Amino acid sequence: MSERKSPGDLMSLLEAQGIRFPTVDADLPKNPASVADVHGTTVIAVKFDQGVLNVADRRATAGNAIFYEEAEKILKLDDETLIAIAGSYATASEAVRFLQHSFKYYARSQLQEMSLEGKLHEVSRVLGRALPGALQGIGGFLPIVSAFDREKREGRIFFYDAMGARFESREFGAAGSGAERIRGAFEYIVRIKRPFRQMKLEEALREALLLLEIAASLDTATSGIRQRLPSAKTVTADGVQELSEDLLRALQRELLAL
Repeated sequence: MSERKSPGDLMSLLEAQGIRFPTVDADLPKNPASVADVHGTTVIAVKFDQGVLNVADRRATAGNAIFYEEAEKILKLDDETLIAIAGSYATASEAVRFLQHSFKYYARSQLQEMSLEGKLHEVSRVLGRALPGALQGIGGFLPIVSAFDREKREGRIFFYDAMGARFESREFGAAGSGAERIRGAFEYIVRIKRPFRQMKLEEALREALLLLEIAASLDTATSGIRQRLPSAKTVTADGVQELSEDLLRALQRELLAL
């Protein structure tokens, strides 16, 4: 007897109708390198004393060319969950739209919000379905999921590998082409200054913006904070909020004067 799927499971409902997400594994070209896959670059998530802060540059690249300088890589999944995306912009954007609809469908069909564990599992499932394309060099992306856990009353950060395996970070997460180049700087801040989770928002934001600018100095695909204001959003007990342009500009001037 086949397993009966929950009516709140949007992915199973679509598959029962012959619709699969994502479809990047179908009819892949014999030479994946010939496809110009637009990629989002460095994204950063750090905890602070009220939740989680996400910061990202605005650059998207296609090969060694700058494709777009106004890309939005920090996206709201629901009122308590953010996802920051690095890698294939097309696949990641499609995944985000699916996850947004999936969470809404569950809430309306089950008359309750999906649990945090359920949301994280849905992200793993989406990554698993994108794997065939990623293995051939098309459509791979790595997300960082930030959420406010109302049971634990704290912000939490989760990151994934390309196969959908999930890991939780105590302090910070980063993905994209500049992420590996600044990993040691995160550890330096935590060990020499203090843990991110003990910082106030403005202090955590200053550190995150400086890290983004350092990444830009070491990675040509990352634009940093000089030419464009980065995007910055928080998730706390009050929900998802976008930080003001005035605050970002004030810190931009301060950091670039160093």
